[in-house]
Amino acid sequence: MSDAVFPFRSIVVSCQAGADNPLHGPGPMALMARAAAAGGAAGIRANGPDDVAAISAVVDLPILGINKTGDRAGVYITPSFESAAAVVRAGATVIALDGTPRPRPDGASLADLVAAIHDRLGVPVMADVDSLAAGRHARAAGVDLVGTTLAGYTGESADGDGPDLALVRELAAEVDCPIVAEGRFWSRDDVLAGFEAGAHTVVVGTAITNPMAITRRLVEAVR
Repeated sequence: MSDAVFPFRSIVVSCQAGADNPLHGPGPMALMARAAAAGGAAGIRANGPDDVAAISAVVDLPILGINKTGDRAGVYITPSFESAAAVVRAGATVIALDGTPRPRPDGASLADLVAAIHDRLGVPVMADVDSLAAGRHARAAGVDLVGTTLAGYTGESADGDGPDLALVRELAAEVDCPIVAEGRFWSRDDVLAGFEAGAHTVVVGTAITNPMAITRRLVEAVR
């Protein structure tokens, strides 16, 4: 698989909204994706076949597809081949999945899953990881890109208000594939810092596509 999925120093916009968000659903997410594309995004990250299909119909950009299923306490970001295939059929051109060493619900190894996606679906794979060890594990399993998506969410690394730039630096220094910085990128300065830390691409989500969370963050700051 080619590792040139996104241009160097490019921004991908994550268009996702949970069920508790008034913007939940394919229609609003497609509009968000159109706005991101008009603003210069190099790609869109989207969850689930319905949102991916709606977005792929209105933007001509790579779509980094995920499929969140199962128990949120374990591996739930594209945990199986079937979950990956569903979003590829809907229009995803890249698959992102949980790339940590944690056991997958179906017992499959990460290496076997990555190989199946490459061989049977013909798309690149990005590993969402939470630590340097997980990044090494994922690259050894054959992924094409490694992202910091899970940093601060699994207990393997510290949570915080901003991005885990230390992990970006570690991965960029020690893992031989493009590093995608993702998670808690709130500002232009955060994005620039991500690239300075060695990221190939930065994914920005909530700060662009979740006005409910942005409003809450501002309101809480002045209480």
